Amino acid sequence: MRLARFSHDGRERGGVVVGDEIVDLAVAAPGLPDDPVALLAAGPEALAAAEAAAAAGTRLALDEVELRCPVPRPHNFMAIGLNYADHIAESGMPTPEHPVFFNKEVSCVTGPFDPIHLPRASTMVDYEGELGFIIGRPCRHVPADRAHEVIAGYFVVNDVTARDWQFRTPQWNLGKSFDTHGPIGPWIVTADEVGDPHDLDLKTWVNGELRQSSNTKNLVFDCFEQVATLSTVCTLEPGDIVASGTPDGVGMAMSPPGFLVEGDVVTITIDGVGTIANPVIAEPADTARI
Repeated sequence: MRLARFSHDGRERGGVVVGDEIVDLAVAAPGLPDDPVALLAAGPEALAAAEAAAAAGTRLALDEVELRCPVPRPHNFMAIGLNYADHIAESGMPTPEHPVFFNKEVSCVTGPFDPIHLPRASTMVDYEGELGFIIGRPCRHVPADRAHEVIAGYFVVNDVTARDWQFRTPQWNLGKSFDTHGPIGPWIVTADEVGDPHDLDLKTWVNGELRQSSNTKNLVFDCFEQVATLSTVCTLEPGDIVASGTPDGVGMAMSPPGFLVEGDVVTITIDGVGTIANPVIAEPADTARI
């Protein structure tokens, strides 16, 4: 099942995507949460009821609605660096002995087709196509062989990075957290529909030029190992999201570097999950709030 948030007739709500149509859950199943995160947290019975409602509910064409960020207010946004061998090689760094996690501030999150801002404070903005996943229930000390039980679904992530800010200190947090630098979507695909998350083709294009092409089987630390590591340290909560790492082909490694410029469009596709496409614009003048 594909759970989305969408806008239609001036109102934002949750729905289930079926083919090239979407079912408004607020209409089809008013007793259920229409927010994808709340629906996932409600458990298997709620998801089964949503699926049944979607099968019989009135549908809207996807081209009649605007898909919004499926997790607009994540509890936490965690990500892992240096997690594909080819990306490690192009970065000129040693292979980590342990997963290299960092946080993206949740204010960076934006929708699957919303613009990426080129910050006034950065000249080295880069793309990173990644598979993301969302936690569906509170969990701690989850062994890797049971991690599939707590991952509720998957989506596409662009871990946009301001490289000049990333490497100005040993801690990557600020370089990963500029507003609009966390596009996700286009929806959440439930784990049962994805099946094995470690055999999915991932591709990133900039203006139609293929920049990244890999498969999640090449992850150094797979999604389940990531859950095991993170849950050893802290309790994972419903709505926590994780970006699982990017393969080679980032702009920083090109010669000359292929950093994003105004007018670019970054498109990321993961087979069985979906596609996001974000235009790149200059940071608007009205972003200052004092």
